[in-house]
Parts: sequence; structure tokens; C-alpha cells
Amino acid sequence: MKEAIQTTATNLFLKLGFKSVTMDDIAEEMGISKKTIYAHYSNKSMLIEGSVWQLMEEINTGIKSLRAKKLNPIVENFEVKVYVQRMLKNEKTSPQFQLKKYYPKIYNTIRNKKFEIAQHSIIENLERGIKSGHYRPNISISFVSRLYFASLLAIKDKNLFPEEEYSNNKLMDYLLEYHLKAICTPKGLKVLEDLLIKNKEKNEI
Repeated sequence: MKEAIQTTATNLFLKLGFKSVTMDDIAEEMGISKKTIYAHYSNKSMLIEGSVWQLMEEINTGIKSLRAKKLNPIVENFEVKVYVQRMLKNEKTSPQFQLKKYYPKIYNTIRNKKFEIAQHSIIENLERGIKSGHYRPNISISFVSRLYFASLLAIKDKNLFPEEEYSNNKLMDYLLEYHLKAICTPKGLKVLEDLLIKNKEKNEI
């Protein structure tokens, strides 16, 4: 039951937002009493924290599976982007921004773990890209990996990037293109440009 509550809550949080969803909403969605939820989670904050950790683990597992395919490092970046956006329901409720604003303690705890996970994935991609000749060999891997992670956090800030001007999908597209163009060799840029053209054509269909 605890797992079912957490899964339902996660879906509702992503759909409606951490702030909007109440314990009553979750109980109604599941057709159970609120008392049943409180038997497993004493308060909403505990449920949010459990849901976020579960979602992060699922995303991490999915990214590991993508990395195991040993795709072209540039292609891998795009595949990871699509996968994460799908898992986060295209971030229609800006979950990270809401978490930081309304539940800062949970956000900071999760952020530190997210940094560890992201760094491993980003660094591995950079190292493989340098080895394959798609990324410039003289880049500082530590600096670029940290800058990219910081940028991923920054674009979730709705004060910096208001929703009426920037959709979450567009922000991710802009950032990924910016990141890759800064580190790609001519060989990598050719792959990148081909991917951008394909994605543009796909979006126009």
C-alpha cells in the first residue's frame, strides 16, 4: 500500500504541483481514506520526500540504461533529455521550482544527491566524447560538468525564466544546444547540426 500511495502521489505532484495536491486529493484518487495514508506517512512533507527520492531513482536507472547502449555521446545527450522530460511529464507544474520554493529542506537534500548522480553521468559522457573526437580535448571536464549541472538548475528558476516567455521544453533545447556547441569539435558539430535539423523536422510534422 505504501508503494501505491507513493506512486499515486508522485503522479499527482507532477501533474498538479507539490503545493496544490493535498492528502485528501491523494486519498480520493486512490479511493481510500486519508487515515490510511497517514498510517504510512505522518505528514505531506514525508510523502513528498519519498516521492521525489523514488522518482530520482527511477530516472537514474533509466539514464544508466541509456548510457549502457554506448550511443554517440551527442545523441546520448538528446536521448537523456527526452527521457527525463517524459518522466517529469514535461514539467508542466515546474516541480523543481515548486520544491525549492515551498519545501527548501527537501530540495537541498535532494539537490546534493542529484549533483552526485548527474556528475557521474555528465563526466562519463564528456570523457567518451573527447575519446571519440566529438568533444574538444582541451576542455576542463570538472568545470564543464559543474557548469552544465548549475545551468540545469538555473533554467528551472521561473523568476529568471518566466513561463510566459520560456516553456520548459524550449529551455532544455536551448541549454543543450548551447552546451554542446561550446564543447564540440567540427566532427561533433556536424552530428549536432544533423540532430537539430531532424528534431526541427519532427516538430513541424
